[in-house]
Amino acid sequence: MPELPEVQTIVSDLNEKIVGYTIVDFWSDWPKAIKGKSLKEFQKEGVNRKIINVRRLGKNIFIDLSGKKTLYIHLKMTGHLLVKSQKSIKSKAQKDYFSDRVNQYIHHIWYLQTKNKKLQTSLEFSDMRKFAKIVLDDTQKINELPEMKKLGVDLMDKNFTLKKFMDILAKSAQGRSASGGKQIGIILMDQELMSGIGNIYRSEILFEVGIHPEHRIEKLSEKEIKDIYKCIKKVLAKAIKMRGTSDSDYRDTSGAPGNFQKVLKVYRRTGKKCSRCGTIIKRMTLGQRSVFYCPKCQK
Repeated sequence: MPELPEVQTIVSDLNEKIVGYTIVDFWSDWPKAIKGKSLKEFQKEGVNRKIINVRRLGKNIFIDLSGKKTLYIHLKMTGHLLVKSQKSIKSKAQKDYFSDRVNQYIHHIWYLQTKNKKLQTSLEFSDMRKFAKIVLDDTQKINELPEMKKLGVDLMDKNFTLKKFMDILAKSAQGRSASGGKQIGIILMDQELMSGIGNIYRSEILFEVGIHPEHRIEKLSEKEIKDIYKCIKKVLAKAIKMRGTSDSDYRDTSGAPGNFQKVLKVYRRTGKKCSRCGTIIKRMTLGQRSVFYCPKCQK
């Protein structure tokens, strides 16, 4: 599933490529992804609206439209958005990316045009497993959806301070988190506490700071907490700069893979040697999800 860096890469791309465009048509062969409306209702309410802004909260994408409407998209396991224009399709490099197998599962298309220009751009949604979620509603209603209100602080938001992080850990240690978990590897993945981290970055962050995923939060020293906080910011910022991790289906809006998979230290490296100490990397299940670690470097 795309995590914060992958979703931020998509959001940045969309702000650069499609803001100012108007939706003139919509097609779908999988209307089950559209929640709360029939396909006809979705088409009727979504067309002739200008794209004003694209934003993100955790792993969720919001495309704000004219008329105070918002498209809310959750990519789920295999979803990603592609922006295709006459210019990009003419480019051999871009054409090669769009032709990749992973970009061939197109189930939804928004047709876009700019003022005084012919129809030439589309926003296409590739989703192999068809788990993605699409909602169109009033912006205020989207912002007040129960799943939005439940989300914890976004990890790249200015409000995610060291004090905020320490407060989250303190409350969780007292059993006041939604998951009830008290292991740092579980807390980092609890979207109701902090939104944005999944399997990939949980493993990488904990390796960087040398802390075992099962380490209990009440036993973390102040220094360890500060180190984890700094590392969250550092790893996520680096992953955003490298345009995310393509270990599976994730691609950016040009259909291209990210680059962070080239520098992964432990994620999906089971059986390989640790780059620091040479110990064999192990995989375990924590909170019903896989986590990867070095048994020597992470105590």
